Amino acid sequence: MIALSLAEIAEVVGGQTYDIPDPSVQVTGSVVRDSREVEPGSLFVAFVGERVDGHDFAEAVVAAGAAAVLGSRPVGVPAIVVPDVQKALGALARHVVRRLGATLVALTGSAGKTSTKDLIAQVLRHKAPTVFTPGSLNNEIGLPLTALSATEDTRFLVLEMGARGIGHIRYLTELTPPKVGLVLNVGSAHIGEFGGREQIAQAKGELVESLPSAEEGGTAVLNADDPLVRAMASRTKAKVVLFGESDEADVRAENVRLTDSGQPSFVLHTPSGCGDVTMRLYGEHHVSNALAAAAVAHELGMSAEEIATALSEAGSLSRWRMEVTERPDGVTVVNDAYNANPESMRAALRALAAMGQGRRTWAVLGKMAELGDEALAEHDAVGRLAVRLNVGKLVAVGGREASWLQLGAYNEGSWGEESVHVSDAQAAVDLLRSELRPGDVVLVKASRSVGLESVAEALLAGGTEGEVAAR
Repeated sequence: MIALSLAEIAEVVGGQTYDIPDPSVQVTGSVVRDSREVEPGSLFVAFVGERVDGHDFAEAVVAAGAAAVLGSRPVGVPAIVVPDVQKALGALARHVVRRLGATLVALTGSAGKTSTKDLIAQVLRHKAPTVFTPGSLNNEIGLPLTALSATEDTRFLVLEMGARGIGHIRYLTELTPPKVGLVLNVGSAHIGEFGGREQIAQAKGELVESLPSAEEGGTAVLNADDPLVRAMASRTKAKVVLFGESDEADVRAENVRLTDSGQPSFVLHTPSGCGDVTMRLYGEHHVSNALAAAAVAHELGMSAEEIATALSEAGSLSRWRMEVTERPDGVTVVNDAYNANPESMRAALRALAAMGQGRRTWAVLGKMAELGDEALAEHDAVGRLAVRLNVGKLVAVGGREASWLQLGAYNEGSWGEESVHVSDAQAAVDLLRSELRPGDVVLVKASRSVGLESVAEALLAGGTEGEVAAR
């Protein structure tokens, strides 16, 4: 974080200081909520959670070098006490962002946010120092913590914004007002919570509504191929830039193909020129993500050639998102178990089909959460798609939703040996260990709550009986 005194922080957040001998002492380190991340000069933010109370670590973090604790009660060590820690964290982030000279880029969408955010950051790094959201810490706590990690030399701040309801993104944009706003898509993720795609579009569009006008430098980057996203052009005063396959897109791809290993290759077209791209990521769905990143980078002054080079060098920065690992015996494990929704599940299955040409393929799939009334139809559709793509074997893991996956495959024309329903991750590991052959390709994917990354980890580690349950 940029250096601020404890007195200035207290004033910004409306807090009262306790046990601070010298209010001029500066916070020169990171702002953290995990006591294990404290370094000399840090500000430790003490949240009260369901299982852990951050205030209990106050003495330990100060002993480790923290300048003070930001909490909701005095703790016997230097502290700034506020009525609401979350609001105070947001106020501090807003203050720091205003002080920075950085260009703030925000993005949202139903699928692909984290992968696209990682691409944007890696491309912009070729131009200037860039700070971006780690993993998918895209909520009212993770976003301000990311903003506070920016320093005086930061020129681009790339923030992923998630939403679980109307007003969530509006709140995040008030904390960190963006100059460039990107909306990727409107899909089915969290549709059970929102109530429908139109409501999701309403929530995602709050991002473009927050942008400054075109005259003030605001830019809305929208997916030309998603009607609900494209319609958001009417909700912003910012300049509108379109990306996608449409002929009307300002940034688009031509001659798209997949390499033998399933990596996308295409010709990038921008208003200022073209460039050849061959990505290190897997799956054709990354073409859209790459075009979104390219559109942002082009608006921020990068040439088509620079963008194409950066996209070709970019890799996966976040765990359990199409992580491809080959075992010594030739079995390839694709760990995409961080999360799942109908759109990302279909994309992953298509990537598996492309990677597995001439090889036996396995799709180890579990529940897609928060689909509401659409859950049965969407799980059934994914099971059917696995059969249509000629996936060698579908292993549906878990309870009711997994049975719907297996039923969809069966109704599409699968028989017992092509699809199977198992009760849990350990049963899936046992099955795979007994039947995998050298050269097979295994995709593992489900919503985060299912924890199927343990299957991929067990296959790569070759652990012992009961290891998955222990994890």
